[in-house]
Amino acid sequence: MLIVDECRLLWPDFEARYSLRAETGALVAIVGPSGGGKTTLLSMIAGFETPLSGRMSFAGRDLLPLAPAERPVAMMFQDNNLFPHLNAAQNVGLGIRPSLRLDEAERARVAEALAAVDLDGYGARRPGELSGGQRQRVALARALVSKKPLLLLDEPFGALDPGLRREMIAIVDDLRRARGITVLITIHTPEDVLDRAASLAFVAQGRVLVQDAPRRALDPARDPAIAAFVGHAVPAGT
Repeated sequence: MLIVDECRLLWPDFEARYSLRAETGALVAIVGPSGGGKTTLLSMIAGFETPLSGRMSFAGRDLLPLAPAERPVAMMFQDNNLFPHLNAAQNVGLGIRPSLRLDEAERARVAEALAAVDLDGYGARRPGELSGGQRQRVALARALVSKKPLLLLDEPFGALDPGLRREMIAIVDDLRRARGITVLITIHTPEDVLDRAASLAFVAQGRVLVQDAPRRALDPARDPAIAAFVGHAVPAGT
């Protein structure tokens, strides 16, 4: 289980205090208004932000003393951050070894990761030769190849059209189930994950205002910020 307990971050113009739970192997959706602190929450879990106080653990292990590279965490950002001069296999290989001096077993892991996201045979193609959805799959394969048990996805599919976005979320969910990975995903379209997420955390003003079953969490009666968000984010009747 991932436990985030009263972790406090402070800047001159913003204060955040997060508490959140994610069962092992679950998918947790994180939604809320832009600028509310969703990306900051994931960055803190990954180790790129250090809380002033609070507790954070995964599978019983204290994460706070660990540097980002030491944490059991893989992260995929909004921008896929692929290197245009490297082919797909090389971009994925960076998730194992930045030098790209991979042995035979590691190259097999790269091929396995590409196959897992339905890109078997695409390893030699550079990002410019791939569609937007295929580039996102390469970035996802790079996150998966590390075999870290906690996967953080920060609005990874927001630039894709609705059908392709749902297809990518289905791939993530299938991989989560097959590998027992714990997944946290920030998303502006919660309707895409309502039937997949174990819980939904609504983040605004640097707080997790609600974490509950997805439809209960989006009940507009629970908080004015949720009412404002639901008014434009979730289709009527969902």
